[in-house]
Amino acid sequence: MNYKQSKILLLVSVLTLVGCNLSQNVVANPPQQQDLPTTPSLPPTQSNTVDSPTHLTYKIETYESKAMGASRTYGVSLPPSYEQHPKQSYPVIFLLHGGHGTPNDWFIQGKGQALKTVEQLYATGKLPPSIIITPDGNDKRGSSPYWDPQYIDGPNGKVSTAVGNELVKVVQSRYRTLANPDFWAMGGLSSGGWGAMNVGLHNLSHFSILFSHSGYFYDKSGPINSPITYIKSIPTPAKKRLRIYLDSGTSDIEEIDAAKNFSKVLNNLKVYSSFRQFPGSHTWQYWREHLADSLTFVGEQFKSAEIAHKHTSTNLGINNKNTQNY
Repeated sequence: MNYKQSKILLLVSVLTLVGCNLSQNVVANPPQQQDLPTTPSLPPTQSNTVDSPTHLTYKIETYESKAMGASRTYGVSLPPSYEQHPKQSYPVIFLLHGGHGTPNDWFIQGKGQALKTVEQLYATGKLPPSIIITPDGNDKRGSSPYWDPQYIDGPNGKVSTAVGNELVKVVQSRYRTLANPDFWAMGGLSSGGWGAMNVGLHNLSHFSILFSHSGYFYDKSGPINSPITYIKSIPTPAKKRLRIYLDSGTSDIEEIDAAKNFSKVLNNLKVYSSFRQFPGSHTWQYWREHLADSLTFVGEQFKSAEIAHKHTSTNLGINNKNTQNY
C-alpha cells in the first residue's frame, strides 16, 4: 500500500468513527417534546418510592369552626415523603368515627389501627399515597345518651357543614391537595358510615367517592338526612359521578339489611356502587379487617379518575401548566 492509499484509508476510518459517535449522541439525547397535553400523575405508590419512610404517624390539629361556633379538632396523617416532594399534591380520604367517638378512633391501638392498613396498601400499590383526615363528628352535646346526634345540620350544631365544607377548606389551605372531587373520598363505620353518605351527598362539590362499613341510611330527623331517600333528589349528572362502596357483617342483621336496601336503590338509580358481605358483626375487629377492602375500592377510583382526566386533557390539548389542580 502506497502513501496516498494509506492517507485515504486513514481519512475514511476517522470519518466512520465520527459518524458512529454522532449517531450515539442522537439516540442518547433525543429532542425534547414541548407542550404535550399531559396531566399530573397521582403520587407514586410506596413500592415505587424506594427512599420513602414506611412508618406512618398522625397528629391531632385544631381549627376555629364558624359552623360550630367553637374550636374543633381533626386527626391527620400525611403521605410518605410528603415533605420531600414539595410540588406534589395528593388525594384526600376522610374517615368518620362512630357514635360517641373521637378523631383518634381510627388510629389508635385496639380500635381502627388504620395506619397499618394504609401502609400495607401503599406498599402493594393498591392505594396511592393520600392525606388521611379523621374529623370530629360530635355535635355540641358531645357524647350524649341520644341516638346518633352527629353528622347533620341540626339544633345542636351544623356538623354536616363543619365536616363536609368547612373542614374541607381548612385541609385545602393547610396541605397540598388535589382539588378535583374525584380525588376526595369519605367513609366511616356505623353511624360514621351513615355520616359519610349524608355529609358526602350534601357536599358533592367536594366529594365523589363515599364508603360505609356497617352503616345505615335512614335518620330520624327525616328524608333530608336519610341517604336512601335523599339520593333520589340529586341531579343525574351528580349521580353519574358518584362512586359508592358498602359492606356489612353477616351477623350485623339490621345493618346488613340496611345496606342491601340501599344497594338496591343505588342499582335502580344506576349509581356506580359495590356492596359486599363478610362474616362478622358490629365490632372493631370487623372494621379493622375490612378497611383494606374499602380503601382498595377508593384506590381503584383514584386511579380511574387519573386515567379519565389524562384522556380528557389529551383530547382537549390541555397543557401541563393548566392541569395542576386535578
